[in-house]
Amino acid sequence: MISHLADEIVRRLEAGVRDRGHASLVVSGGTTPGALFDALCRRDAPWDKVWITLSDERWIPPGEDGSNEKLVRTRLLRAKAARARFIAMKTQDAKPEDAEAAVDAAISGIPRPFDVTLLGMGDDGHTASLYPHAPELKAALDVEAPALVHAVHARNAAATGDRMTLTLRAILESQWIAILIQGEAKLKTYRDAENGADVTQMPVRTVLARSRPPVEVFWAP
Repeated sequence: MISHLADEIVRRLEAGVRDRGHASLVVSGGTTPGALFDALCRRDAPWDKVWITLSDERWIPPGEDGSNEKLVRTRLLRAKAARARFIAMKTQDAKPEDAEAAVDAAISGIPRPFDVTLLGMGDDGHTASLYPHAPELKAALDVEAPALVHAVHARNAAATGDRMTLTLRAILESQWIAILIQGEAKLKTYRDAENGADVTQMPVRTVLARSRPPVEVFWAP
Protein backbone atom coordinates (compact mmCIF):
# COMPACT_ATOMS: atom_id res chain seq x y z
CA MET A 1 0.00 0.00 0.00
CA ILE A 2 2.72 2.48 0.99
CA SER A 3 4.70 1.85 -2.20
CA HIS A 4 1.64 2.17 -4.42
CA LEU A 5 0.49 5.38 -2.73
CA ALA A 6 3.97 6.91 -2.89
CA ASP A 7 4.18 6.11 -6.61
CA GLU A 8 0.78 7.69 -7.24
CA ILE A 9 1.66 10.85 -5.31
CA VAL A 10 4.92 11.25 -7.23
CA ARG A 11 3.12 10.68 -10.54
CA ARG A 12 0.65 13.44 -9.75
CA LEU A 13 3.33 15.85 -8.56
CA GLU A 14 5.30 15.25 -11.73
CA ALA A 15 2.19 15.92 -13.82
CA GLY A 16 1.57 19.17 -11.97
CA VAL A 17 5.11 20.38 -12.57
CA ARG A 18 4.96 19.30 -16.22
CA ASP A 19 1.64 21.05 -16.83
CA ARG A 20 1.99 24.18 -14.69
CA GLY A 21 5.62 24.45 -13.60
CA HIS A 22 4.85 23.66 -9.97
CA ALA A 23 2.88 21.27 -7.77
CA SER A 24 1.40 21.28 -4.27
CA LEU A 25 1.01 18.55 -1.68
CA VAL A 26 -1.08 18.66 1.49
CA VAL A 27 -0.20 16.03 4.09
CA SER A 28 -1.74 14.88 7.33
CA GLY A 29 -0.03 14.33 10.64
CA GLY A 30 -0.47 11.74 13.35
CA THR A 31 1.22 8.35 13.36
CA THR A 32 -0.13 6.69 10.21
CA PRO A 33 1.71 8.61 7.43
CA GLY A 34 5.22 8.24 8.85
CA ALA A 35 6.09 5.19 6.76
CA LEU A 36 4.71 6.89 3.66
CA PHE A 37 6.90 9.94 4.32
CA ASP A 38 9.93 7.67 4.69
CA ALA A 39 9.20 6.24 1.25
CA LEU A 40 8.32 9.53 -0.43
CA CYS A 41 11.44 11.39 0.64
CA ARG A 42 13.59 8.90 -1.26
CA ARG A 43 11.57 9.04 -4.48
CA ASP A 44 12.84 10.93 -7.48
CA ALA A 45 10.50 13.87 -8.03
CA PRO A 46 10.82 17.55 -8.95
CA TRP A 47 10.84 18.43 -5.26
CA ASP A 48 12.35 21.88 -5.81
CA LYS A 49 9.11 22.84 -7.56
CA VAL A 50 6.79 21.29 -4.95
CA TRP A 51 4.99 23.17 -2.17
CA ILE A 52 4.06 21.17 0.93
CA THR A 53 1.73 22.12 3.74
CA LEU A 54 -0.40 20.43 6.40
CA SER A 55 -4.07 19.54 6.58
CA ASP A 56 -4.05 20.61 10.23
CA GLU A 57 -1.78 21.34 13.15
CA ARG A 58 -1.77 21.07 16.91
CA TRP A 59 -1.18 24.43 18.60
CA ILE A 60 2.06 23.39 20.26
CA PRO A 61 5.68 24.39 19.57
CA PRO A 62 6.87 22.76 16.33
CA GLY A 63 9.76 21.05 18.11
CA GLU A 64 7.50 19.13 20.49
CA ASP A 65 6.39 15.54 20.04
CA GLY A 66 2.90 15.55 18.59
CA SER A 67 3.58 18.47 16.30
CA ASN A 68 2.66 17.63 12.72
CA GLU A 69 5.31 20.06 11.53
CA LYS A 70 7.94 18.10 13.46
CA LEU A 71 6.76 14.87 11.82
CA VAL A 72 7.00 16.41 8.34
CA ARG A 73 10.40 17.98 8.94
CA THR A 74 11.95 14.81 10.38
CA ARG A 75 10.43 12.21 8.06
CA LEU A 76 9.40 13.90 4.80
CA LEU A 77 11.54 17.01 4.28
CA ARG A 78 14.79 15.10 4.07
CA ALA A 79 16.82 13.14 1.51
CA LYS A 80 15.56 14.05 -1.97
CA ALA A 81 12.44 15.81 -0.66
CA ALA A 82 14.51 18.28 1.38
CA ARG A 83 14.33 20.64 -1.60
CA ALA A 84 10.55 21.09 -1.30
CA ARG A 85 9.09 24.35 -0.02
CA PHE A 86 7.23 23.89 3.28
CA ILE A 87 4.50 26.21 4.56
CA ALA A 88 3.89 25.75 8.28
CA MET A 89 0.59 26.32 10.08
CA LYS A 90 1.88 27.06 13.57
CA THR A 91 2.75 30.67 14.40
CA GLN A 92 4.00 32.44 17.52
CA ASP A 93 0.47 33.50 18.44
CA ALA A 94 -0.78 32.25 21.78
CA LYS A 95 -4.09 30.99 20.37
CA PRO A 96 -4.91 29.60 16.93
CA GLU A 97 -7.78 32.02 16.44
CA ASP A 98 -5.29 34.89 16.67
CA ALA A 99 -3.34 33.37 13.76
CA GLU A 100 -6.17 32.64 11.34
CA ALA A 101 -5.51 35.65 9.08
CA ALA A 102 -1.76 35.02 8.88
CA VAL A 103 -2.10 31.30 8.22
CA ASP A 104 -4.87 31.90 5.68
CA ALA A 105 -2.57 34.30 3.82
CA ALA A 106 0.26 31.77 3.86
CA ILE A 107 -1.94 28.97 2.52
CA SER A 108 -3.31 31.36 -0.12
CA GLY A 109 0.21 31.67 -1.49
CA ILE A 110 0.38 27.97 -2.34
CA PRO A 111 -0.64 27.07 -5.90
CA ARG A 112 -4.18 25.71 -5.96
CA PRO A 113 -5.94 23.50 -6.63
CA PHE A 114 -3.65 21.27 -4.60
CA ASP A 115 -2.33 18.45 -6.75
CA VAL A 116 -2.56 15.95 -3.89
CA THR A 117 -4.29 16.19 -0.53
CA LEU A 118 -3.47 13.37 1.87
CA LEU A 119 -5.88 13.03 4.77
CA GLY A 120 -6.17 10.72 7.73
CA MET A 121 -9.22 9.71 9.72
CA GLY A 122 -9.73 9.29 13.43
CA ASP A 123 -11.71 6.56 15.15
CA ASP A 124 -14.32 9.22 15.88
CA GLY A 125 -14.76 10.05 12.21
CA HIS A 126 -12.79 13.30 12.13
CA THR A 127 -10.47 14.23 9.31
CA ALA A 128 -7.90 17.03 9.35
CA SER A 129 -9.06 18.77 12.57
CA LEU A 130 -12.72 18.74 11.59
CA TYR A 131 -13.92 17.18 14.84
CA PRO A 132 -17.43 15.90 15.55
CA HIS A 133 -19.55 18.52 17.31
CA ALA A 134 -16.69 21.01 17.65
CA PRO A 135 -18.06 24.54 18.16
CA GLU A 136 -16.32 25.70 14.98
CA LEU A 137 -17.31 22.71 12.84
CA LYS A 138 -20.22 24.38 11.05
CA ALA A 139 -18.07 27.34 10.00
CA ALA A 140 -15.18 25.13 8.94
CA LEU A 141 -17.51 23.03 6.75
CA ASP A 142 -19.11 26.05 5.04
CA VAL A 143 -17.85 25.83 1.46
CA GLU A 144 -19.37 29.23 0.65
CA ALA A 145 -17.16 30.99 3.21
CA PRO A 146 -13.85 32.33 1.86
CA ALA A 147 -11.65 31.09 4.72
CA LEU A 148 -9.04 28.45 3.93
CA VAL A 149 -8.22 27.74 7.58
CA HIS A 150 -10.08 27.78 10.86
CA ALA A 151 -9.13 27.49 14.52
CA VAL A 152 -10.75 24.50 16.21
CA HIS A 153 -11.35 23.69 19.86
CA ALA A 154 -12.39 20.05 20.02
CA ARG A 155 -14.82 18.90 22.68
CA ASN A 156 -12.07 16.71 24.14
CA ALA A 157 -9.56 19.58 24.03
CA ALA A 158 -7.76 18.20 27.07
CA ALA A 159 -6.67 15.26 24.91
CA THR A 160 -6.35 16.82 21.46
CA GLY A 161 -5.47 20.42 22.30
CA ASP A 162 -6.31 23.50 20.26
CA ARG A 163 -5.87 23.13 16.51
CA MET A 164 -5.67 24.91 13.19
CA THR A 165 -7.28 23.11 10.27
CA LEU A 166 -7.86 23.54 6.59
CA THR A 167 -11.51 24.22 5.95
CA LEU A 168 -13.61 21.92 3.84
CA ARG A 169 -13.49 24.51 1.07
CA ALA A 170 -9.68 24.39 1.03
CA ILE A 171 -9.59 20.59 1.14
CA LEU A 172 -11.94 20.32 -1.81
CA GLU A 173 -9.74 22.65 -3.86
CA SER A 174 -7.71 19.57 -4.77
CA GLN A 175 -7.08 17.61 -7.93
CA TRP A 176 -7.07 14.37 -5.95
CA ILE A 177 -7.71 13.38 -2.33
CA ALA A 178 -6.29 10.26 -0.68
CA ILE A 179 -7.42 9.09 2.74
CA LEU A 180 -4.84 6.87 4.44
CA ILE A 181 -6.00 4.55 7.20
CA GLN A 182 -4.62 1.45 8.85
CA GLY A 183 -5.98 -1.27 11.11
CA GLU A 184 -9.32 -2.98 11.63
CA ALA A 185 -10.71 -0.23 13.87
CA LYS A 186 -10.18 2.40 11.17
CA LEU A 187 -11.75 0.12 8.57
CA LYS A 188 -14.86 -0.19 10.75
CA THR A 189 -14.98 3.59 11.16
CA TYR A 190 -14.71 3.99 7.40
CA ARG A 191 -17.58 1.57 6.82
CA ASP A 192 -19.70 3.44 9.38
CA ALA A 193 -18.92 6.72 7.66
CA GLU A 194 -19.83 5.30 4.26
CA ASN A 195 -23.19 4.11 5.51
CA GLY A 196 -24.38 7.30 7.21
CA ALA A 197 -25.11 10.92 6.41
CA ASP A 198 -24.73 12.95 9.62
CA VAL A 199 -21.61 15.05 9.03
CA THR A 200 -21.67 16.56 12.52
CA GLN A 201 -21.27 13.05 13.92
CA MET A 202 -18.58 12.00 11.41
CA PRO A 203 -17.14 14.97 9.50
CA VAL A 204 -15.08 12.68 7.22
CA ARG A 205 -18.37 12.07 5.41
CA THR A 206 -18.10 15.54 3.89
CA VAL A 207 -15.08 14.30 1.94
CA LEU A 208 -16.10 10.70 1.28
CA ALA A 209 -19.38 11.79 -0.28
CA ARG A 210 -17.61 13.73 -3.04
CA SER A 211 -16.99 12.43 -6.52
CA ARG A 212 -15.23 15.66 -7.49
CA PRO A 213 -12.43 15.92 -6.66
CA PRO A 214 -11.78 12.17 -6.87
CA VAL A 215 -11.38 10.59 -3.44
CA GLU A 216 -9.59 7.28 -2.89
CA VAL A 217 -9.15 5.42 0.38
CA PHE A 218 -5.95 3.45 1.06
CA TRP A 219 -6.13 0.83 3.80
CA ALA A 220 -3.91 -1.93 5.14
CA PRO A 221 -4.25 -4.13 8.24
